[in-house]
This record gives sequence, structure tokens and C-alpha cells, in this order.
Amino acid sequence: MYHDRDFGLYIEGRWSWGSGTQKKPILDPATEGVIGHIPDANSDDIEQALQSAAAGFKLWKAVQPWERSEKLRNVSQLLRQRIDELSIVMSTESGKPLAESRGEWIACAEQFEWYAEEAKRIFGQIYPGRDEATRMSVIYQPVGVVAAFSAWNFPALLPARKIAAALAAGCSVILKPAGETPGCAAAIVKACHDAGLPPGAVNMVTGNSARIAEQLIRSPIVRKVSLTGSTPVGKQLLHLCADGVKKATMELGGHAPVLIFADADIEAAAEACAKAKFRNCGQVCASPSRFYLQEAAYDRFAKRFTEVAQQLTIGRFDAPGADFGPLANARGLAHSKRIVKDALERGAKLLTGGKQPAGLDRGFFFEPTVLGHVPDDATIMIEEPFAPIAPLAVFRDFDDVVARANATPFGLTGYVFSRDLRTATMAAEALEVGMVGINEVAIASADAPFGGIKESGMGREGGSLGIKDYLEAKFIKTRLT
Repeated sequence: MYHDRDFGLYIEGRWSWGSGTQKKPILDPATEGVIGHIPDANSDDIEQALQSAAAGFKLWKAVQPWERSEKLRNVSQLLRQRIDELSIVMSTESGKPLAESRGEWIACAEQFEWYAEEAKRIFGQIYPGRDEATRMSVIYQPVGVVAAFSAWNFPALLPARKIAAALAAGCSVILKPAGETPGCAAAIVKACHDAGLPPGAVNMVTGNSARIAEQLIRSPIVRKVSLTGSTPVGKQLLHLCADGVKKATMELGGHAPVLIFADADIEAAAEACAKAKFRNCGQVCASPSRFYLQEAAYDRFAKRFTEVAQQLTIGRFDAPGADFGPLANARGLAHSKRIVKDALERGAKLLTGGKQPAGLDRGFFFEPTVLGHVPDDATIMIEEPFAPIAPLAVFRDFDDVVARANATPFGLTGYVFSRDLRTATMAAEALEVGMVGINEVAIASADAPFGGIKESGMGREGGSLGIKDYLEAKFIKTRLT
């Protein structure tokens, strides 16, 4: 099935393998076998995509909002109709269990559904003039061509957040998906094509990320950049954006603190946190990833959390009962081994996991791992783990845990578990993050803004705020003659 799909370049409304001869393999992370290839776009291909997007912008911005809305709704419906096939594509190239893949495609379709409505709600403002002959107003217009870069951990949802919002605003898009998971991005682009979007409104290029990013962002045609990726990559792209004074939305790394106060429902919190932590093999930027437990809660939380981790069935998505897949690539596997080794050397206790599972000699599998009494100087408490490894630590009081939670440069998400309204509210307000879940770990949805502060990024995706980053405000003052 994977080999029968289009995974080439999509430019001017057509699929092709471009003008170059280089191609890159795509691996099944569960077997390390090659499942397909993508073209490595050269400079001529990228320039063609830029020209296509420029022409597409002129066509698409002239489409009236209600018609744009209808086409975006059609994209959502097509994705829902194809969900069985697309879930297999996602699980094959990302390693996710089928249930997670289905859930992500539903979330992807919801982005297009939400922004189909937002396309009709780009409201301006009218201001009273200072005299009877003066009129003042603000209108919002699409920023222009958008260069969108998405990551491999959510290969459908992340492109959808960018494409749907940009198209709703009237922008055209050039998408550069992650090399590990191009099939999902291609499926979204195909749905846009089948929904009747004009040529050039959506374009896709694949290949060397650094080279493609530099050429796209340096081009005067691109006026807006949106990235979901690591903080180091975000900083590099921001430097490129600065040279052209271009708008940027950056959804970067996270290292979410979880504050478990002693008055919380400890067993329920442990179960919810474990399921969230090990979702997508821990490769979630908003995942709960540093667990701070008040002393009286530690033993009960650690026990239940470890039990949930041990109940997960590891295997390829089509293996019977598999609900925990591999890491996406060899880099993730090596990183997992390194941070576990470092934590243990610094005095952490291994509660479960910590190694590659027996019997799975191929693939990038790593056991769900829980580390107890992890010191603050361990690498896993400082660097974004992006792995199925949960570090547990103890805290004494409110001020202690807030200071430690805010001690990293990350500021994407945070979580608080407490039955006390005052404690929960004060903690949520004190955390230096863009999003907080109180007694809740599922906080992302199409109708809510998603994004962080500090080195976790800038701007928001999703919700009514998400479309604003693809619009420019224009003030108009009129004197009646």
C-alpha cells in the first residue's frame, strides 16, 4: 500500500520527482527496512515551488471566504473518509499503534473543519473618528506565501495546523515535511488537491531540510515561516527570518513539569500521567516529562505509574495487542540509552525498563522506563527527553517545586494535580509555560491555542488565535470630501 502512493514533489498542482536524480529512503522504524523513497529537491525544484506558491497566492486570496470555507470542509471530509488507509500509512512510517494513528487523523481533520469556520470570521474593526468627516477602520489581509516545516512525531496533525490556518487566511503554502514521515503530509496535500484547491495554493517539497529551509526563507517570495521542531533548529530559522524581517511562528521543544501535590487523587493522576507520557513512545513535545511528587505522594504515585508502564505491550503496530511502538529513528534510541545511563550514574533508581526489549532485535524499540529519585542535575531533568523515559523526583513545598519547575529554558506546557482550588490555581499561574493542564493531561484541541514561551517558541497554532499569525492588520483612515 505504501509503495502505491505519491511521495514526490507537489508543485503547480502536479506530482513529480523533480529535476534532480537524488532520492532518500524512508525506513519502517519497527523493522529498519526501506519502505519507500522521496525525491531530494534541488534548487531548481525549490525555485519552481516558490514561483508556484506566488502564483497560487494570487489565485487563492481572491477566493471569497465562504468558498474557501467550503473547500477546507471538503478536505476534512476526505480525510475522514480515508482514515482506515491513512492510519496504516502513518503507523508504517512512524511506528505508532493504529489507535494512536486513527486519533491523530481525526485531530487532523478537525483542524480543517475548525479553520473552515474561521475563514468566515476574519473580522475587522471600525473606530469612531475625531470629527464628523473622519472614518477609521482596520482590515486583515493574508500575509502571503508561507513556508511551513513540520516534524515527524505528529506527521498529520502538525502539517494540518499550518496548512489549514494559512489557507483559511487566504495564504498559499509550501510544506516541507519531515523526511521520516512524508506519506502523511502527501495524503493531506492530495486531499487538498481532490477538494478543488487551485494550483499553487498548496505545494510540497522533500529532501535536505537545511538546504530547502535556507532557499525558501531567503526568497523574497516567502513572507511567513512556521516551524514545529527543536529549539536549536528554531533558532537557526529565526536568524534567516531576521534577515528578511519575516513573520514567524515557532513551536519548539518542551520539557513539561508535572506537579503532584499530596492532596491529589494520586492513583488516578499516576495512571493518566503514565498513559500520556508513553503515548507515541514519549515523542511528544507537550508530553508530561518531569514528575515532581510531594513527599507523601511519592510511593503511591511511583507504584501505580510503574504498573501502567509494565502493562504496555511492545511491538509493531500490526502485532497482536501492541499498544507501544518503536522510537522514530536510530537517533532517538541512542539518546534514550544515553540519558538512562546518565541518570543511573547520578544516583537515580531504575523502577522498570531501561533497555531494548528482549526478542526485538530489529527496529528502534526501547522499553517504557521509569526512574525514581532522579536528581536535578541529571541530563533527563535538563534536556528535552523525547523518549519513553519518566523521571520521578520529590519536592517539599510549593515554592520549592515552582522554582525547580521553572528552572529550564523550556516553557511549552505544565501540569498540576491537586484537589485544592487555591493550590491548583496558584501553581498554574506560577508556571512559566504557554499551556497548563489542571488534573488533566489532554490539553491540545483544534479550538484551543497551542504554543509556548521562553525557548519553546512564539506564536500560537489552533483556536481563534491561530489564524492571526497568517494575517496582516491594515489601518485605513478616510477623510470624507
